[in-house]
Amino acid sequence: MRGSVMGTAVTLAAGALLTAAMTTASASPPTTPHKADPPRPVLVDCTWHQNVRPADFILACGDGNSRLIGLHWSQWSPDGATATGVNMVNDCKPYCAAGRFHGYPVTVRLDEAKPWKKDPGVQHYTRMTLTYAHDHPEGFQQVMTYPLWD
Repeated sequence: MRGSVMGTAVTLAAGALLTAAMTTASASPPTTPHKADPPRPVLVDCTWHQNVRPADFILACGDGNSRLIGLHWSQWSPDGATATGVNMVNDCKPYCAAGRFHGYPVTVRLDEAKPWKKDPGVQHYTRMTLTYAHDHPEGFQQVMTYPLWD
């Protein structure tokens, strides 16, 4: 009798394990390989840091006399990025150290993402276009396009 109790216990345990294994396998969603999202491009700043959706960005690296502030990004993808903000530009009158900064509402467009020379595995935007909403700084046009450093 002891043998039949032991056999029954082993049979029940094996059945429970089999049931658990089948339940777990059938409850798991099927796994399908998916394509990885393309890497998100970056905006490289004056100090060679990679930025994604920065709130501020210095345009004039040498003297800081032109910078973008209060950037609000509505798009950031391999196809391009778009933001609104303010371009703060020093009028440099009578000279830059004594000049005043003036704010100009602007739309910023980044595009032409390409591999970054410093790290070819990283895509970075290589062109920036600024479109001034109303007034623009003296010597600027309503739409200004700049190559970005590599």
